[in-house]
Amino acid sequence: MMFYQPVIGLEIHCELKTKGKMFCGCPNNPDEVRANFNVCPVCLGHPGTLPVINRQAVESVLKLGLALGGKIPAVSRFDRKSYFYPDLPKGYQISQYKQPLVKGGSLAGVKITRIHLEEDTGALSHDKKNHSLVDFNRAGIPLMELVTEPDIRNAEEAVIFAKELQLILRYLGISDANMEKGQMRIEVNISVSNDDKLGTKAEIKNLNSFRAVEESIKYEIKRQTEILEQGGKNVQETRGWDDVRKETVSQRFKEESHDYRYFPEPDLPPIELSSFDLDNLKNEIPELPAEKRIRFEKEYGLTAIQTEIIIEDIRVVKYFEEAAGELKFQILNSPATRDTAQQDKFQILYNYLTSDLFGLMAEQGVALKDLKIVPKQLAELVGLIMENEISSRIAKDVLKEMFLTGLSPRQIVQEKELSQISDVGEIENVVKKIIAENLKAVEDYKKGKENILQFLIGKAIADLRGRGNPEVIKKIFKKLI
Repeated sequence: MMFYQPVIGLEIHCELKTKGKMFCGCPNNPDEVRANFNVCPVCLGHPGTLPVINRQAVESVLKLGLALGGKIPAVSRFDRKSYFYPDLPKGYQISQYKQPLVKGGSLAGVKITRIHLEEDTGALSHDKKNHSLVDFNRAGIPLMELVTEPDIRNAEEAVIFAKELQLILRYLGISDANMEKGQMRIEVNISVSNDDKLGTKAEIKNLNSFRAVEESIKYEIKRQTEILEQGGKNVQETRGWDDVRKETVSQRFKEESHDYRYFPEPDLPPIELSSFDLDNLKNEIPELPAEKRIRFEKEYGLTAIQTEIIIEDIRVVKYFEEAAGELKFQILNSPATRDTAQQDKFQILYNYLTSDLFGLMAEQGVALKDLKIVPKQLAELVGLIMENEISSRIAKDVLKEMFLTGLSPRQIVQEKELSQISDVGEIENVVKKIIAENLKAVEDYKKGKENILQFLIGKAIADLRGRGNPEVIKKIFKKLI
């Protein structure tokens, strides 16, 4: 059987988070539900109107280019891309072709060809009467397009690249990149061949989920390979993804660049990029996901999987880091916690955040932005555990009360008298009582059944309403038995 090698390149479109549209002053509001509300003669393509370049959109693309190691040319310019769709009001799109804003760069081991800027189209919807309706609220929204080299060899690599780009866009704050809202759309160019030459490619358009990217690539590799194995030839075409039937379907023969009849946009001047403060834009780039992964594992002792869970949401990253900073301060100022390894404290913080707190949020349907517990309070709760003021079991009850009331953990512990009991005399009286009530269990322990001790400790903790120090209880049981 002959071996066929897939060759994959991606084209990724992302709507940028700017105040206004790309070439007019209409609001850029992806959440607007009133159809054709944020429109004007410019974004509706009325004759005689003139576009004006959105500087914020240009800066956003330049910032992404710098973050990905791309080259910023001295001059960039816009072009007209001619094609005709009902959601394209002018009959052409203002895009970039020969002189994009960014050339080169790389991400996740994949080389980037270019990053350029254009305007989005309107949105079509179809009613039950077989009518197509056009909403031009989206028309003219700044749309970044990133094109990769054909460096990708399988579906998994494609998804890794797209997910990492989505993270970076969010970290930079230039796009929400929400695929469900269409703010990030992926197109896959894919071919297979059995030699060093590129095969005939098909383009899979407008994939709106990472699952669709993965499934469509796997299907298309199989489809193209089977055609070649049967002696047929693949054709250059545009295909769509049928998410119900789980297959790609032919839509039209693929256009070449000359079909779009690109020419320089006569209504817009070339952009002199020397007028932009690139050093300042570079300084505005925050610590990116790849750097955070290294630091989190080193500084906080988190595993690779734990780190990924934190950094996949920029809001969770900020919450965790603020809580970790508070915890560091507590460690420096609390002799009781210095004996425990610092990284163990961060593990406890991670567990209470991602397991207990996230669990409460999911159960009650509360988003992080609406959470009553501030990072400082979560750090304080971890501090109380490490200082042996409360047990881990009591801590869960305290966290629930914090979640409902927003009160500090120390205030809750004091008001409800939940502090851990470490007084030996008080604990010893309870242990004696448990021994007297469980003589058979005590005899079994003496005969070598070690697990019985944990049963007895549990009884004592319950009698102390969870406030007994387990280590102190254990020592007293062993002394008395």
